[in-house]
Amino acid sequence: MRIALYQPEIAGNLGTILRTCACLDVPVDIIEPCGFPFSDRSLRRAGMDYFEHVDYTRHADWERFHETAKSRDARIILLSSKAEQPHHGFDYRKSDILLFGSEGSGVPLTIHEQCDGRITIPMKTDMRSLNLAVSAGMALGEALRQTGQFPR
Repeated sequence: MRIALYQPEIAGNLGTILRTCACLDVPVDIIEPCGFPFSDRSLRRAGMDYFEHVDYTRHADWERFHETAKSRDARIILLSSKAEQPHHGFDYRKSDILLFGSEGSGVPLTIHEQCDGRITIPMKTDMRSLNLAVSAGMALGEALRQTGQFPR
C-alpha cells in the first residue's frame, strides 16, 4: 500500500500525511510541482520528528510517477469527491496506490481516466470535501484494515 499526492498545495497537509504514513509504515509518492517550497524545514514543522521515519519519493511530474507505478504492477486508486463508489465498499489489494489530488483543484480529467479505480468518502449532502490529510487517513485506514497491513 502506498499514498500518492498529486501536486500538494499546503505544506501542513503534506507534513501531516507524512507523519501518518511514518506511523503506519506506508510509503508516500509526491508528484510535483508542489504549491510551496519543498524543504525539510517546511515539512518538519508539520511532520515534527517523524520526518526521518517516512519513506517518500518525489516525482518530477505525473508521467514519471505513472511509469513507476506501472512498473510496480500497482493499481492507482483515485480518491475523488466526484466518484460514486464508497471507500469502505472497495476491494483493496496490498499493492494499491491511493492517489489524492491537490487541495484546490484535485486532478485533471486526463489523470482520472488513467486511474484503475475511483472511490469517495461518503459525506453529508451539501458538504464539499474533507481536509486532504483527514481523507488520506480515513481511506488509508480502511485499505490497511482490509489488507491486513497495519503494523504489528
